[in-house]
Amino acid sequence: MITEAQKLHASFPSAGFLRRLAAWFYDLLVAAAIIMLASALALAFAGLLSATGIIQLDQNTDHAAWLSQGPWYGIYLVLVLGTFFGYFWKTSGQTVGMRAWRLKLQNRDGSKLSLKQTVLRLLTCFGGIGSLWVLVDFKNRRAIQDYVAGTELVVLSKDANQLFYWHDL
Repeated sequence: MITEAQKLHASFPSAGFLRRLAAWFYDLLVAAAIIMLASALALAFAGLLSATGIIQLDQNTDHAAWLSQGPWYGIYLVLVLGTFFGYFWKTSGQTVGMRAWRLKLQNRDGSKLSLKQTVLRLLTCFGGIGSLWVLVDFKNRRAIQDYVAGTELVVLSKDANQLFYWHDL
């Protein structure tokens, strides 16, 4: 059954490339802060492992070098960022940048994304590069990740952005 909120959200226009790019830039700043926090936690974890004797570092290797030796640190950071974006896409349909630019990620009927859609979108967005497809898709203005996941990114009115901001908290 479609709710009144879903009907309201289904009536908004699709987001264009420049608005997506602006939101992407805002989210890039937040992502940088999250990467710094995640890196600090990883360095603290490496320091704890070293202090307890679980790992032994030679004199030429510091904790950061030890973290960078294999693929695990990179995988960890990708998972942290994926969790950040996935959480906001799944729960409210808006990241910090999307909220600032009045964008909302939703299903075509206005409903929230499922976990499967969120994961599909994360796997196919290619770090935002998938949004370049909006420059080619004049009619629908949907990105590659939108087609794969069956979603759309819409521009909310100022009132709707405020309404759904407080509703989602």
